[in-house]
Amino acid sequence: MKIQSADFLVSNSRADQCPQSDFPEYAFIGRSNVGKSSLINMLTGRKALAMTSSTPGKTMLINHFVINNEWYLVDLPGYGYAKRGRYEVEKLKKLINYYVLQRQQLTCLFVLIDSRLEPQKIDLEFIRFLGENGVPFGIIFTKADKPKRGELKKNVERFLQTLHEEWEELPPYFITSSDTGQGRDEFLDYIEQINQSLK
Repeated sequence: MKIQSADFLVSNSRADQCPQSDFPEYAFIGRSNVGKSSLINMLTGRKALAMTSSTPGKTMLINHFVINNEWYLVDLPGYGYAKRGRYEVEKLKKLINYYVLQRQQLTCLFVLIDSRLEPQKIDLEFIRFLGENGVPFGIIFTKADKPKRGELKKNVERFLQTLHEEWEELPPYFITSSDTGQGRDEFLDYIEQINQSLK
């Protein structure tokens, strides 16, 4: 797939106010500071389409980007950022849960995993939540250029093996780097395949 156009459309604090459109939606979610904004910029080829920040948990809204005027890329708030107050944490949890469980246009939710780390309990719990609720999802390992090659492979395999303890069949997964562009073509080709199958 070639990205011919990528534009920010709208931000919403409520999932029921998201665009009413027949476009398929592919949403990104992950722990705070996992690299969502950088990945969106890399995939779309636009350096500042999604605003990146060194402050974890910056995204508080559901951000819609329209791609090639035929599908939406959606940036969801990160989960698991502990420095928020209890009210804010609950508000974000409700926002995410409502979007993930009620948004009919959601075609696939991609959970972003930091490839530098061992399997994190919060990621595994969120993936279990998706499975229990029948939400279609994939996994994107981010920051693949940061660990050493052997360490990257070991971390990815360890995460997949941990999933295998509960899942008979693993979801599709991609290994990406926002700095080098690794994984871009594979991911966009996957989206194109789904879009074609929906037509």
